[in-house]
Amino acid sequence: MAFSSVQFLFVFLPLSLAVYWLCPKWLRNAVLAAFSLLFFAWAGLKGAAILVLLAGINWLGGLSLGRLAHKRPLLILLILLDLAVLGGFKYAGFAAETVNALVPGLLPVLSPALPLGLSFYVFTAIGYCADVAAGKVESEKNPIRFAVFLAFFGHGPSGPIVRYGQQAPQLDPGSETRRVSADRFCYGIKRLVLGLAKKAIIADQLALIYAKAASVPAATLPAPILVLGYTAYMMQLYFDFSGYSDMAIGIGEFFGITLPENFAYPYLACSVGEYWRRWHISLSSWFRDYVYIPLGGSRCRLRRTCLNLLIVFALTGLWHGAAWQYVVFGLLHGIILCMERLGLRRALEQLPRLFRHLYTVVLLWLTLVIFGAPGLSEGLAVLKGIFTWQSGAKGYTLAAFADTKLLLILAASFLLCGPVQALCPKLKAALYAKKGTVPCRDGGAARAAVSGTYARHGRHLQRVYLFSILREVQSHA
Repeated sequence: MAFSSVQFLFVFLPLSLAVYWLCPKWLRNAVLAAFSLLFFAWAGLKGAAILVLLAGINWLGGLSLGRLAHKRPLLILLILLDLAVLGGFKYAGFAAETVNALVPGLLPVLSPALPLGLSFYVFTAIGYCADVAAGKVESEKNPIRFAVFLAFFGHGPSGPIVRYGQQAPQLDPGSETRRVSADRFCYGIKRLVLGLAKKAIIADQLALIYAKAASVPAATLPAPILVLGYTAYMMQLYFDFSGYSDMAIGIGEFFGITLPENFAYPYLACSVGEYWRRWHISLSSWFRDYVYIPLGGSRCRLRRTCLNLLIVFALTGLWHGAAWQYVVFGLLHGIILCMERLGLRRALEQLPRLFRHLYTVVLLWLTLVIFGAPGLSEGLAVLKGIFTWQSGAKGYTLAAFADTKLLLILAASFLLCGPVQALCPKLKAALYAKKGTVPCRDGGAARAAVSGTYARHGRHLQRVYLFSILREVQSHA
């Protein structure tokens, strides 16, 4: 059940909000946990059972870590258990295929369905246990509060990856930070509509171009069509993922839970290092804090620092998918970051910003070809076709892959992924402006605040929302 689906927008979300706000405060966390479990169960009962099992193990493990003097053995055991579940579902088939490529028929290839959100809540659980073991946070005593932290349906399926230290003050439904004012609720609506527009109006349309290009063998397509298809993929990836993050943040605000920002206009970056500080921020910071720094980070000799970067980005690539193309993508980014650390970054700083930006975008696009292709060999074939500027087989025309409407959407995506917001700071501020969060206890004041907000933004948001919904209905028709 995607956030942009009709079932979620018109059934699940309104129902969960109605039950949540009608219940007394002491019951609201239980309601939120129940609806979150229902959300995961909608995708599969086995997946929901695994979520419950891991939540119980990590909650009990956190309690034990808070009491033990020697925490390291238990922490290692908990991490291994979490990674074993993730590995069994996500990487077992990939590992067997890799071994069988060397020794044919040695291992059976298992392909179990991946439970919804497993990669995200496993990392959330590992981070929680590591923070408790390090003494950064106190272990959570209440299992319902822990369930809301780990599996709230706003962030559980697609992130952002949350930290317990950030979320703990909001886990008490009676706390000041959990209260929802009219302005806060309207801010949630704004972020939900913004994310829905990114997803339905831009990302889903650009996916049509990419899907057609990726469905044809790269060796038969003319180079211009390959460039078009994978440029559309690059833009679709950003608007789809950042759109989901915007929707998650908006949904969180409805329930008084503020989620961390996950994107900061990454395509405006002027180096690959800066790109990773702007893209999927919660994942990048997770790998920094729980892998890179424990390995020694940048405090070691330069050679060891480069090795640490390669390890981290190989794992980052593997996190995105169980295939060699993702490992290669991660290693390429690790190598580029090593080069930047070895002196390329200083050389780039001497260039005008435009050239630094072009360097970043071109390298990113080339590596995303590997990332987005149907396989590693196909990605290499795409790059070969582009660099040799192949003419491809006869009969393939641009019009067969993108009509005028889709080309206009692609052109608009170039402007809306950051340049327009950078040129118009007031627009950027308006998109993310968050009014005061002091709750309106007086009903009349609350209604007045909502009316004022609607007068300022309501009609425009309504048009965008309805247009986004129509797009979703058409896509499911």
